[in-house]
Amino acid sequence: MPRILYLATADARGHLMRAQLLVHALRQAGADVDVVTTSHAGCAFLRGFGIQARILSHDYAMQFDPRQNMLRQASNRNVAGYMANPTKMLRDIWRLQRALRANDLLISDSFHPAAIVMGMLPPWRRKVVHVYGGSLREAVLGNFDGIGPAFFGPLFRRCVGWQIDAARARFEHDFAYALGDAVDLRDHRLPTPVAIAGPQPCTGRAEAAVYLNPHFRDTALADALCAGIADVGLSAHRVGEGYAASRGWLSVDPDWATHAAHADVIVSAPGMAALSVATVYGRPIVLVLTDQPEQATNARRAMQLRIRHRTVTWRGDALDFQRQVAAAVAGLAAGAPVSATLASGIVQAQARVDAWTDRLLALCATPA
Repeated sequence: MPRILYLATADARGHLMRAQLLVHALRQAGADVDVVTTSHAGCAFLRGFGIQARILSHDYAMQFDPRQNMLRQASNRNVAGYMANPTKMLRDIWRLQRALRANDLLISDSFHPAAIVMGMLPPWRRKVVHVYGGSLREAVLGNFDGIGPAFFGPLFRRCVGWQIDAARARFEHDFAYALGDAVDLRDHRLPTPVAIAGPQPCTGRAEAAVYLNPHFRDTALADALCAGIADVGLSAHRVGEGYAASRGWLSVDPDWATHAAHADVIVSAPGMAALSVATVYGRPIVLVLTDQPEQATNARRAMQLRIRHRTVTWRGDALDFQRQVAAAVAGLAAGAPVSATLASGIVQAQARVDAWTDRLLALCATPA
């Protein structure tokens, strides 16, 4: 029986969503999979999908403001403090290496510093597999481009890139990759896995499927977003942990992908998961742009690939944002009926999950 330790960072929820999809699929295929994450909120999210996880530690996390704008200096300070403090990263490495003794692979999703270090060191590198979005890798490697001395950005890019590439294997994903994009047994390029939507019929009313990750906590933004959707006569199925205390919002919804697949329009930040759902199920999507590097890259790619979308940006003016949302939703909502792409979308989603499962299990069966 293949034994896998899956480490999913709890920043936002894309890593955890991908983890629960793959953990369920791997277990169904006969693998024994343990899951660790980096916060109590992450554990609670996974429990909503039937996954019990342990916390590695709370010491590593990216920092964001209430509108999902990345706080770069605070994030860099957190990462530097985590790596420099022997009671933090070294302790996590010690915990991971103990757990790894009984496992064939350590899947790191995405770029936990302890796993990056373990992936370049001889005692563990043959078992470490990195999973990450292509846009996230570029954001990580370019973190110090144009900052500080001219040599530091390129040096950081080369050093961290070498550390990532030293591991057993890498699985780079993107919402628009094709299933045949693998390079070799060490470098894989796969489309982002997507939840399989249920075939339930539409409710008979126009609906927007809204998902905002936990970094969105500004109630003024949420209220303006909901008002803009209502202005064009759509109801909204709203999910967002940051708004769990607000009326009409759910904290976690395991069936969100089903609502999205049947919706007239999706509303979300431009993360890989949301764009993948929109791509697979043929739904138009309103992208809520914020200052987050990898998501900005995703939005540019959506434009280049002519994904049916509109963008909105919060600038501190609730009425302006409400008008942006209303115009974007109105421009997208009059599309093809959902039944036109639902069946093929379900097939595509299953094929994505199956491809990930097959390749990860093949790694377990292949000598390092």
